[in-house]
Amino acid sequence: MEFFDFGTIFFLIAAVVIFFQLRNVLGRRTGNERPPFDPYTAGRAAKDAPAKSENVVSLPRAKRAPGEEKEDAYAPIDAFEKPGSDLNKGLRAIRDADPTFEPKTFVDGAKMAYEMIVMAYADGDRKTLKNLLSREVFDGFVAAIADREGRSEKVQSSFVGIDKINIVGAEMKGSEAHVTLRIVSELISATRDKAGEVIDGDPETVAEVKDVWTFARDTRSKDPNWKLVATEEED
Repeated sequence: MEFFDFGTIFFLIAAVVIFFQLRNVLGRRTGNERPPFDPYTAGRAAKDAPAKSENVVSLPRAKRAPGEEKEDAYAPIDAFEKPGSDLNKGLRAIRDADPTFEPKTFVDGAKMAYEMIVMAYADGDRKTLKNLLSREVFDGFVAAIADREGRSEKVQSSFVGIDKINIVGAEMKGSEAHVTLRIVSELISATRDKAGEVIDGDPETVAEVKDVWTFARDTRSKDPNWKLVATEEED
């Protein structure tokens, strides 16, 4: 018969004591246990439970008088044009149809469009014009370009810049927003015939050009771009 030495007996006793202690602890309920995880109700419970966030303090929101929030939406309009005027009312109507509309941003875009259109017309660039003009205006521009090309004439132009640009009209026509601009620009332009002789304009002189252009876009469309729908040269 084999005998265990003292060290072996000691470790056996210690193992038995630890086993019973763990069993007593793991098998006892304290009332603080988490409920079993249910994958079908977990999502719903998380949605119904109020959101908790540490280090967040909810500040009381100031109460607004009826109509005050709408007036705040018109702030960019009123800063651009005095309230009460016909132009202000027209701009407000466009803002109602398109909450992203802001006169200043529109004017900045119109400046770029104006230069692109003027230069594209001089260069006979139909592709650029098609993206910036309505069908009616595009057809008119293309007809003029074709007529010029038929006579073998070329336009030599250099855009100097825009001196003044002002919104002079704004209105909604159905779902279409229409904005009219008065534009005063400086341009060096000359038309040469087949032989290269200048038949119109002056290649050395900066000329002042005054235009009244109307841009429009369908506020129901996802396309944010405006197109030139009418042109008029001011004397």
